[in-house]
Amino acid sequence: MAKTTQDPRDLSAERFLRLVQGKRRGTLKVYLGLAAGVGKTYRMLQEAHDLHQHGVDVLLGYIETHQRAGTVAQLHDVPLLPRKQLFYKGKALEEMDLEAIVQRRPQVVVVDELAHTNVPGSRHEKRWQDVEYMVQQGISVITAVNVQHLESLHDQVLHITGTDVTERIPDRLLKHADEVVNVDLTVGELRTRLEEGLIYHAAKVPTALNGFFRAENLLQLRRLAVREVAQLLGQQVATDAGGAPAVAAPRRTDDRLLACINSNERAAREIIRKTSRLADQLGAAVWYVLYVQTARETADRIGLATQRHLLKNLQLATELGAQILRVKNNDVVDAIRQVAQEKNATLLICGITGEKGLWEQVSRRSVTHDLLRAVARTSPTLDVYLVTY
Repeated sequence: MAKTTQDPRDLSAERFLRLVQGKRRGTLKVYLGLAAGVGKTYRMLQEAHDLHQHGVDVLLGYIETHQRAGTVAQLHDVPLLPRKQLFYKGKALEEMDLEAIVQRRPQVVVVDELAHTNVPGSRHEKRWQDVEYMVQQGISVITAVNVQHLESLHDQVLHITGTDVTERIPDRLLKHADEVVNVDLTVGELRTRLEEGLIYHAAKVPTALNGFFRAENLLQLRRLAVREVAQLLGQQVATDAGGAPAVAAPRRTDDRLLACINSNERAAREIIRKTSRLADQLGAAVWYVLYVQTARETADRIGLATQRHLLKNLQLATELGAQILRVKNNDVVDAIRQVAQEKNATLLICGITGEKGLWEQVSRRSVTHDLLRAVARTSPTLDVYLVTY
């Protein structure tokens, strides 16, 4: 008797269906891509059709086709929810109708553009918050996002592409997802699709090819996307197996990271994001963000803008999973040393400006210089990681 093979799409739909049926809480599946045009929306619609054929109550909650013919052709059979119209500054704008989805309570809802910022007046500021809410309500969600929208990768993406991505999602969404799928294309295939007008209108193609879609940019973004999914898969395997996978490198789960920030907006952001990545890579049990407030940085001595930036950075650290520590002390080095000792920190992360030579900064009298000397003298088991900004 001839052996038949099952379509991989059917297997994917069946696997997700088992997850949906096995949980009271909603299930979250994320399609992650390296850039626009790799086919995330198309893949989500294919899966929606497969689930629909399996008898699952699927709803297309929000789909952005960008007028791509192949994607538009997939908008059939599966119910598509009408968008909600909101008025803002005299303009009629369309948003996903979160209330209608929750009221209808489908088994699975498909939501595009995860990093989107909602119109002011919506229930939540960001669409990823809508998705979290639906999952909490017991509705399973299939969604999509590009790797450049991950909060902890912002500085790397800015360095690679020169683009300041303003719409971002917290990394925890991917960490808490039940499934993350990398939608991959080679750089050549993606640029060909762009040249053929399958991603943007013809007028935008030359600018895109010479800007964000430059081959070297896409190659590095592709590497980031592959690395992200591989790391998440490794963590999932370790969790499912009750320990580290046999093929993985040894992981020090007792690492405790301490990131030191000040009121410098840019430096603090880069240190926080870098520490978040390090904590994931090391499998750290916990990581902290420490702000030492000196007499020169009391509320009546620093400007409102600086205070807002500081609070915003502390909020960013919380969203990325850090525990916040605030200490008042005019001796910054001694405060850091004491906190590191109290928290049994194993890795200290500090910032150093890239404007002067590294050796000049660490060899001359400065907070960094004094901190390195203090750690070397009193904490031989504490490693130091310097982040340039």
